[in-house]
Amino acid sequence: MQISFDCPKCLQIAHGEVTSASRGVMCSSCGWTRPVGPSELDVETPQACLVCGCGDLWRQKDFNPRLGVVIVGLTMLIYLVLAGVYMMPVIAMVVLMIVGMADWVLYAVLPDRLVCYRCHAQYRRFPDLKQTAAFDLELNEKYRQEAIRLKRAEESRPS
Repeated sequence: MQISFDCPKCLQIAHGEVTSASRGVMCSSCGWTRPVGPSELDVETPQACLVCGCGDLWRQKDFNPRLGVVIVGLTMLIYLVLAGVYMMPVIAMVVLMIVGMADWVLYAVLPDRLVCYRCHAQYRRFPDLKQTAAFDLELNEKYRQEAIRLKRAEESRPS
């Protein structure tokens, strides 16, 4: 499986392949490693994060969210220009329908990836992730608040 994660030591984005031969997750920048047991790799999908050990993972489509926001913004701009400036509402609606159909095709074609709630590590190349839960806002908020508490505790600790 492929993995992308923020290294806990150097905070750089690390990419790698985790196999039974690699025996762990490793940052190529600083050399940080976390050993991975064979029992964690025997299952088709990981039950816990291989970077931080968190047992809560969720699935999402493997698509860059920033690119999605740019596409939506450009589509809105094109629609407003066509409908508002050039007074062509029919063509503007056709543009919206084409982008909507392209979105539907991408959703059907793109594979899923796993994401860790705590460290946001991303896991790719799994045969089927339908049994993994989708995003849960309440669970995400729990881990977000945990990160805030840890950061405050770290800042208030005397040096």
